[in-house]
Amino acid sequence: MKTECSMLFLLFSFVTAFVFNNEIETGYKQVGDKFKTLLWKYLSKTSKPGVIDFLDFEEHLKSLKAHKKPSFGDYYILRGSLNIPYAEIVEPFSAWIDFEAGDSRIDFYGGMMKTYQLANEGDYGVMYRVAPMTTETVQNEMNCFQITGAGDSPVAPQGVIPDLDDFEHVSDEVIEGEDCQVWRNITTSGDKTNTYTLWLKKQDGHAVPVRYEMKGFNNILGSHYDHYYIDYEEFSPEKPDSGVFKVEGVATSCHEFPGPGLDHVYTFNPMKEFIYYHDKHVEDNFDQFKRHHKRNYHNETEQESRKNVFRHNLRYIHSKNRANLSFRLGVNHLADRTQAELKVLRGKQKSSGGYNGGLPFKYTKKELRDVPKAFDWRLRGAVTPVRDQSVCGSCWSFGTAGAIEGALFVKTGKLVAVSQQALVDCSWGFGNNGCDGGEDFRAYQWMIKHKGIPTDESYGPYLGADGYCHLDNVNMVAPIKGYVNVTSGDSDALKVAIWKHGPISVAIDAAHLSFAFYANGVYYEPKCGNTLDDLDHAVLAVGYGTLKGEPYWLVRNSWSTYWGNDGYVLMSMRNNNCGVETFPTYVVL
Repeated sequence: MKTECSMLFLLFSFVTAFVFNNEIETGYKQVGDKFKTLLWKYLSKTSKPGVIDFLDFEEHLKSLKAHKKPSFGDYYILRGSLNIPYAEIVEPFSAWIDFEAGDSRIDFYGGMMKTYQLANEGDYGVMYRVAPMTTETVQNEMNCFQITGAGDSPVAPQGVIPDLDDFEHVSDEVIEGEDCQVWRNITTSGDKTNTYTLWLKKQDGHAVPVRYEMKGFNNILGSHYDHYYIDYEEFSPEKPDSGVFKVEGVATSCHEFPGPGLDHVYTFNPMKEFIYYHDKHVEDNFDQFKRHHKRNYHNETEQESRKNVFRHNLRYIHSKNRANLSFRLGVNHLADRTQAELKVLRGKQKSSGGYNGGLPFKYTKKELRDVPKAFDWRLRGAVTPVRDQSVCGSCWSFGTAGAIEGALFVKTGKLVAVSQQALVDCSWGFGNNGCDGGEDFRAYQWMIKHKGIPTDESYGPYLGADGYCHLDNVNMVAPIKGYVNVTSGDSDALKVAIWKHGPISVAIDAAHLSFAFYANGVYYEPKCGNTLDDLDHAVLAVGYGTLKGEPYWLVRNSWSTYWGNDGYVLMSMRNNNCGVETFPTYVVL
């Protein structure tokens, strides 16, 4: 059994003797400083932080002597980008690393978020995270959180280039127009084979990193479960100025981090996962996710597959949050779902673009003047609770039903829940396809013929599946005379329509991971489309307002209260983002 000990004075004696006896490097005469550098490099990549394994550490030292491999030195300054193809993430970063002093700093998105890993502060080191914060009284004020190390998990400086201890030179090739050496490390653990590859070049006698790539293959699943790479764009072997590591002056004050330990890696040291493939935080978050959402997978193979999907979605969520957008993402009940599975939830059929039989919308200048600056039909009792469409592409039925419930409330003052399941089961004759998609105006046409829609109570529960249509002995309500197409692309028209006629059925482009994991704030997605062809999801606009100067539409989704802000999203009005204003409709009773 390997001997483990955390008594550093014993290890110091051991390393001193080892260094001099083996003459690893003539510069090791100053044993104290070099010992600290060796130790911090070892601690930054070991899987057991704070625990020194004598035999493992000895092998680490021997490798320095045995392998004449390129070294990037004990300090450097670097700029690059982290690329995660699965999530379409390209995250720029800058790094200042000083193993000799025990300090590192890594900034993301042009310094918008700064992380510090300082081994010499306090007994066991301190990590800081500095990022902008906006409240009702301050805007984009730099705010600082900190966590302190502990005996079993001391803080170590974080490198952004892997150690080449376990790498072998395999070839030379040209990458990005550069003649490079290719160094590779292949590890196997259980059913997984991980391949780590570093491309480097020589410049002015120094090793310069060009690209680092990780590919993980699961032999049971027969597929790659992980893939990311780092492009190194600028590298300097110079020692960073000590002032770079001073948090004072960067932020007004620092506070203890209030979040759970599960988020410490993503919050204070995101790069740790990608350089040394540290994934304990993924395991911990996945275990918590399974407990919270009561996930029971069929077998180990499915669980491993779901965990890999969860890993990528978790990376995406935290990477987007580091960008300090106008909204935040969070882990929700969809975090173990593939993009193909998420697509099923977006059940609005593609529109033909022809006339749908609706009436044109008209409003007066007086009505526009009278429209309040903010409005919310929930506060007036016109909106039924958020529901879950389940694994059925029936979003169109929820948007439709919400518009009918709202119109009925405006006319009668009573809130009556109508049946989404009836629309799923019975409106096929007008072009809807149940759980495989539909459109609101087709449901309206069905209602006109059948003189209303069954109440939810009389028709029976929502099934999340295509069912038998049964209209005998049901309570039909809301016989409609027609329906109106709110003027496309006209935000003023949509405001008037919401204020005057009740919640409005709208279609949006929801084909983005940022929407799937939206948590709060004003949602603005630059990749969103707003043409008829882009619209793939039906929702309900129940109000509008402004948050921190950003105008928004208040929208109810049908993905349960686990999603978004209790099932709702604030969608930016800017440039008709995601198409909220493209195809709104309401019914006339």
